[in-house]
Amino acid sequence: MIEKAIDAMKRGEMILIYDFDTREGETDFAIRSDAITKDHIRMMRKDGGGLICTAIHPGAAEKIGLPFASEVLEGTGFAEKNGAIPYDPKNHSSFSIWVNHKDTFTGITDIDRALTANRLSAHVKSAMNGGNLNFSSEFRTPGHMALLRANEKLLDQRQGQTELSIAIAGLAGVTPCVTICEMLDDETGKALSKEDAIEYARKHNMIFVGGEEIVEYWKDNH
Repeated sequence: MIEKAIDAMKRGEMILIYDFDTREGETDFAIRSDAITKDHIRMMRKDGGGLICTAIHPGAAEKIGLPFASEVLEGTGFAEKNGAIPYDPKNHSSFSIWVNHKDTFTGITDIDRALTANRLSAHVKSAMNGGNLNFSSEFRTPGHMALLRANEKLLDQRQGQTELSIAIAGLAGVTPCVTICEMLDDETGKALSKEDAIEYARKHNMIFVGGEEIVEYWKDNH
């Protein structure tokens, strides 16, 4: 299924990524950010219901100058402490800053968030190719799109949805900037079960791929 997920990422299609039974146990919508539209954002917020975020390759994040949120909050008393994440005690979260593109109005509408994601991808592409777009000239913070900075060692160090989605983008040879959103269950108030996520994928003709398969393929092919 991983090769089908890679092909779908190449084509700019939405896929579903499940991490691990032993980690979050969550399925995320994932789509390359340069292909996302207002319709994809609507699908994420209505059928997913989690937080819509954009994951960014660590190399691009470094060149752009995107910090981790925990670094920004250092010294405030609110910064995340090492080992604070119950499902991943060896790593800190991937949250960076929250942004709106400057051409958005409120930043929260489907159109606005799609625009922000599209332009984020353009900056990641430039950074990965040695370009030097002025990030602060296009984006303002705080905003409505949460940025996620992947671990510098990717899946060799951290195997969260951020790294899984960026790994697939890398394997697909597309700009490693991917917009993701968790799938939640309206009835239980918890994450949507793997079985229900697989059924959703079947009904909507989408590719569902698991973290174990992604990690194995990535280690053999990157």
